[in-house]
Amino acid sequence: MAATLSALFKERILVLDGAMGTMIQEHKLEEADFRGRRFADHASNLKGNNDLLSITRAGIIADIHSGFLDAGADIIETNTFNSTSISQADYGLEDLAHELNVEAAKLARAAADAATAKTPGKPRFVAGALGPTNRTASISPDVNDPGFRNVTFDGLVTAYTEAIHGLIEGGVDVLLVETIFDTLNGKAAIYAIKKYFDDHGTELPVMISGTITDASGRTLSGQTPEAFWNSIAHANPISVGFNCALGVKELRQHIQEIAAIAPVNVSVYPNAGLPNEFGGYDDTPEFMAEQLGEFADSGFVNMVGGCCGTTPDHIRAIAAAVDGVKPRPMPEDGRRCRLAGLEPLNFGPVTGFVNIGERANVAGSAKFAKLIREGAFDQALDIARTQVAGGAQVIDVNMDDAMLDGEAAMRTFLNLVAAEPDISRVPVMVDSSKFSIIEAGLKCLQGKGVVNSISLKEGEDAFIAQVGEVMRYGAAVVVMAFDEQGQAETCERMVAICQRSYKILTETVDFPPEDIIFDANIFPIATGIEEHNNFSHDFIHAVAEIKKTLPHALTSGGLSNMSFSFRGNNPMREAMHSVFLYHAIESGLDMAIVNAGQLAVYGDLPDELRERIEDAVFNRRPDYTERLLEIADQTEGQVREKTDDLGWRRAPVAERLEHALVNGITDFIEVDTEEARQAAERPIEVIEGPLMDGMNVVGDLFGSGQMFLPQVVKSARVMKQAVAYLQPFLEAEKDAKAKAKGKGKIVMATVKGDVHDIGKKIVGVVLQCNNFEVVDLGVMVSYVDILETARNENADLIGLSGLITPSLDEMCTVAAEMKRQGLDLPLLIGGATTSKAHTAVKIAPNYDAPVIHVLDASRSVGVVSNLLSDTLRADFVAEVADDYELVRQRYEAREKMGPPATIAAAREAKAKIDWQGYEPPKPKFLGLKVFDDYDLAELVTYIDWTPFFRTWELKGTYPAILEDEKFGAAARDLFADAEAMLQRLIGEQWLTARGVIGFFPAARINHDDVEIYADDDRKEVAATLRFLRQQMQKDEGRPNRCLADFIAPEDSKLADYIGGFAVTAGIGADEKAARFEADHDDYNAILLKALADRLAEAFAERLHERVRREFWAYAEGENLDSEDLVKELYQGIRPAPGYPACPDHTAKMDLFGLLEAEKNAGISLTESFAMTPAASVSGYYFSHPEARYFGVGRIGKDQVKDYAKRRGIALEEAEKWLAPNLVYTP
Repeated sequence: MAATLSALFKERILVLDGAMGTMIQEHKLEEADFRGRRFADHASNLKGNNDLLSITRAGIIADIHSGFLDAGADIIETNTFNSTSISQADYGLEDLAHELNVEAAKLARAAADAATAKTPGKPRFVAGALGPTNRTASISPDVNDPGFRNVTFDGLVTAYTEAIHGLIEGGVDVLLVETIFDTLNGKAAIYAIKKYFDDHGTELPVMISGTITDASGRTLSGQTPEAFWNSIAHANPISVGFNCALGVKELRQHIQEIAAIAPVNVSVYPNAGLPNEFGGYDDTPEFMAEQLGEFADSGFVNMVGGCCGTTPDHIRAIAAAVDGVKPRPMPEDGRRCRLAGLEPLNFGPVTGFVNIGERANVAGSAKFAKLIREGAFDQALDIARTQVAGGAQVIDVNMDDAMLDGEAAMRTFLNLVAAEPDISRVPVMVDSSKFSIIEAGLKCLQGKGVVNSISLKEGEDAFIAQVGEVMRYGAAVVVMAFDEQGQAETCERMVAICQRSYKILTETVDFPPEDIIFDANIFPIATGIEEHNNFSHDFIHAVAEIKKTLPHALTSGGLSNMSFSFRGNNPMREAMHSVFLYHAIESGLDMAIVNAGQLAVYGDLPDELRERIEDAVFNRRPDYTERLLEIADQTEGQVREKTDDLGWRRAPVAERLEHALVNGITDFIEVDTEEARQAAERPIEVIEGPLMDGMNVVGDLFGSGQMFLPQVVKSARVMKQAVAYLQPFLEAEKDAKAKAKGKGKIVMATVKGDVHDIGKKIVGVVLQCNNFEVVDLGVMVSYVDILETARNENADLIGLSGLITPSLDEMCTVAAEMKRQGLDLPLLIGGATTSKAHTAVKIAPNYDAPVIHVLDASRSVGVVSNLLSDTLRADFVAEVADDYELVRQRYEAREKMGPPATIAAAREAKAKIDWQGYEPPKPKFLGLKVFDDYDLAELVTYIDWTPFFRTWELKGTYPAILEDEKFGAAARDLFADAEAMLQRLIGEQWLTARGVIGFFPAARINHDDVEIYADDDRKEVAATLRFLRQQMQKDEGRPNRCLADFIAPEDSKLADYIGGFAVTAGIGADEKAARFEADHDDYNAILLKALADRLAEAFAERLHERVRREFWAYAEGENLDSEDLVKELYQGIRPAPGYPACPDHTAKMDLFGLLEAEKNAGISLTESFAMTPAASVSGYYFSHPEARYFGVGRIGKDQVKDYAKRRGIALEEAEKWLAPNLVYTP
């Protein structure tokens, strides 16, 4: 039968049936019809369980099949779309799954055989339908827990296997995995099919059909059509295509895409249009037939049919439309490796060399390993994200660590990766020496990934078994040059092992040769050991031989191994990698595991350095190691200068103004604005005409991701300066108030008690660039002023901003007051500590009008536009309200669970530090040390630039972001401006840095408190610091930490100490920024404040270094570079009040009292305990080797009561300041 079906596909376009569900609905069945006699007493409602009708109303199903067959269908589907145990569980009928499939298959079989008997020249076939289930294997149903899954891969395989068994038992001719909206579900079905075939020694043709869910052109789980094909091609289907969701016109481009690449038959069976307002379908048989006839004439399809809303009349018309049209010819199979994440990665001449990001590897990155061990998966994701942003086309993920449950860690991390489109868009290389961990990873990948690695080291039988599993999962595979005798170290052994492996894979297992990736082993060179001298030479020559003798196979390797002897000298290693790759790629290397953001350019290397590295790579002279060492410290990057191009000055004035606005050029703005004014009848026309036209271009470019925030802020500066130039002319004609009609007005403010406004200013600039009028009230603004201004300005919206957690409570107050005063303006919420959850749960219930959380500046225009639109507002507000209601429900459900552990139990599980034999280091002095005017130049090298770029919403890690494909140009321009301003603000002394540090005798008391003594006699208590403890239910051996744990307990009799600091680099920042703003230069005002923030953090970092090496001197020999400081590779910590380890902002009072911070450093606290100047940092110093950063997280009422009692404040006061951490609602 399979041979007959294949032959028919070559002869003509086949026709599939239409919508079973639509035809069932026409019978208007009631509950009793679904139940029948057998299920009359079933506990659950059964109406709507169409699959059950194959048992209870079999005659109806048989008639529907016959109707479609009579209409011209060649293939009918079984009535089993929901006949898996997973889907039937909704009706309490999961145990019926096997029977449903058997009976449905028998019904379809009988109908098809009867039709064939009537028309023997037109055989009919039965497709066993395997629906997607009502679960998603790669999408969390809980937006607050992106790593959660409500179904497992194994659970899906079990359910699909049961259904497959029933369908085959009932007599189907082909298996159809259809309506795949989550490709991982589809891959589970494919796995089940392949395993069933292997286990039962049988095989049927397989059809695959996915679903493009909306106009984005992607599946629900985010894949493009080509990525979908790459991910399921291992099923070797007889056909692939799309069905459901969209109408026929909307599906055309996606069918065209898949038809161009899939070397199998292509199918399409669309809905009869999109559902109308009554849930019906409007596309007529004639319309669908016309459209699908055009698909056939265009050579797109081999099989057509209908999905939701299609009837026998539709199928009859469609069959007539394609009758006599030649089926689509197959495209040539180019035998190339085709991988996929959300997007495809196809190897070939266009792709070139492929970078595999190496840092998401616990064995290769100490930082990544630390984050994974501590469960800080969100931060670990940033490492993977940085790799992709830095140019990685695949990310390698490895969880091989003795201290980890590798399978669980791999599963957790990859589930979280799936929720991050900027990471999951690329394929994943699942890397482990344990095949069980590899399998755990493969079960999480909806795309087509790579297994790294397998080899012959355990013999051929184990090798073949592992390859068989890899084929079922649908992955490419890295094969190491490793056999029963060990790793290959010579070219001859490398090639021989790879050739042997290739023969087994292609001849014994029938593994696709294009999915074989050989790693011939990259070993270190320049180690001083003679046997290592030829390693790189052998690898490069082995690659050439592999590519020559093993058709279609690819080659790879772990690049960092070759330079391992120069670890610590990153410039040297990058240069070595560049030279090695240049020659290896020439020999045929297809890919390598690299740090994608750190590769030197071969052509930019100094000639002498390049020559000496090549001597090493090719083992050209015996003294190459010594010669490399001679110049190792001289390696440095090259900087290319760019020149200005003034060709744009020859364009008409309107184009010049647009160019100036888009590129942020102020040099000629007054000259060009004057020329435009003279050409206009009135000065206002310059604003409404070329200037606004230019800003519209800026808005469009920003909205489409072609411009980034730093550039947009520069554009706003140009606009403001042009308007300022025109202002006297506007006033002269008594039209000072005339201006372009804006889209709406928004009043924005940083709420009372908070002094942070960089993000708010950026949002304001972006809105202004999109023709919204912004009234920015600044910082520390009371709700009285906010609401009064909104009324006086006749504002359309109000926007609130805040950085510190007490601001969240103030926002609730503003919302409540807006309700009390009867306002109905939409309220926007933004800032670093705000969130959608807090907005929905805490703020929105205080106010009846829309309350919307705005994640960042890039979202602000869309939100404001929707809220001010006459046509879009109602739906947008309703959608947000529904979303927030779900957030509240989830919060309430979680709250009912209560605290995970009592405070007593949490204290029992405190960090177990062995104080026996430990001698706390004593600081070089006790008391305070003041720094009145610290040298800013000394701080520049301590700046962590990554947060600086994120302030401007440029996503990436410094320095890799400077070369980022998307953000690199904007980042380089911004960095150049920042460096130039740094030179000026230091040279011209715009800012003053002041600080104070102190060391105090201390001891832990009563579990969570630290007593501070007046002197080393330790008799007089000067202060007591109260800390909070983690209160989580953790696995045994994982402590519930408190900062007090890192101070020796009083009964240990050890003389321990604690430190404190408060520093600022913001003195003078507000005044200088105000001058920029007065000159209509928001860009430099924001840039200055952002640099002041970075300098304050650099000041804190520098003083901490001096504390470790000089003032406390417990790490005098420490020698860390700036990158190591950013990675926190030092002993000791400096946690800050108001941050995760110590979330109570009021604790700053005690710290500032000890340090006399206002007198000694010029830093004061607002009523909400924000520090002013805003560019300030404060915290504690802990010296113990086991001290580490952590987050207290959610805490229960028992701890809050205890904390309030210890601090001597009311419970309500403690709850107010700790609100974000409470597991309960006060």
